[in-house]
Amino acid sequence: MKHHPVQPRAQEQAQEQAQEQAQEQAQEQAQPERRRFGTVAIVGRPNVGKSTLLNSLVGQKISITSDKAQTTRHRLLGVRTEGAVQFAFVDTPGFQLRHARGLHRAMNRSVRGALADVDLVLWVVEAGVWGVADERVGELLPPGRPVILVANKLDRIRGRERLLPWLAERGKDRRLAEIVPLSARRDADARRLLALVAGYLPEGPWGFDPDALTDRSERFLASEILREKLFRLTGDELPYGSTVIIDRFEQEGQLRRIAASIVVERDSHKAMVIGSGGALIRRIGSEARQDMQKLYDAPVFLELWVKTRSGWADDQAALRAYGYED
Repeated sequence: MKHHPVQPRAQEQAQEQAQEQAQEQAQEQAQPERRRFGTVAIVGRPNVGKSTLLNSLVGQKISITSDKAQTTRHRLLGVRTEGAVQFAFVDTPGFQLRHARGLHRAMNRSVRGALADVDLVLWVVEAGVWGVADERVGELLPPGRPVILVANKLDRIRGRERLLPWLAERGKDRRLAEIVPLSARRDADARRLLALVAGYLPEGPWGFDPDALTDRSERFLASEILREKLFRLTGDELPYGSTVIIDRFEQEGQLRRIAASIVVERDSHKAMVIGSGGALIRRIGSEARQDMQKLYDAPVFLELWVKTRSGWADDQAALRAYGYED
């Protein structure tokens, strides 16, 4: 008969402890990862790349971009779900130092409203640049909320060592939890920032469906796409006082039928948007329709008009009608 040696008591206890630890680890692995959800405000002065950053973080273009400052006029929420974490990013208009026009005041109210109840703030600035407009944005930061300073447009810096003194100076700001230099156009940088942001979000149920992309309607996104094409194709020639109104948005099966008006403040601006022989307005419509079809994954029939309404940007009734006032 084969006899097994009697193990010392200490060895038996060690084996029991190891088995218990293995069982605990197995149970943890079997349980689903706890969900996280939080709202993250993206703020900064005009033209620092906030909308580009939002698109990169969401993983799809939902916010319009152009080289023209103050392109973003509305608060826009973008949603991304990665594993057990759901992010709700709020893109805001660039904070306006000029308050002369009703439109500017409405945009600033949108910025302040976005900061009222968030879990984290991404304060976007241009790497190596700091000015009065950045300081004014800093004055809006909500107390008691973590703030990550995103130093964007890193790809424009030649000789990264030149950025070190700037980073050291920014590091003295006690309002900042972290400073992240990056280029919003690089997917790897966006993913690095996502991983960092996830650690700041509280545990809790998600606020949106797993496949949600934004809280805005297709109708709203259509107007934004048209505004982007308007600004991109007219450049600095067209003054800031122009907007886009969706007059009709109908869906017939997969087909979207959209009728829209570009509103300008002067007849001379109207002629500029139409272009010689209608060439520019046709190009705006063509490029907008292509982007809409890509976003909706469906065919689009688009009709465009150009209308003049003098002083609309200072008319409170017009601002409400055009969606600039809640």
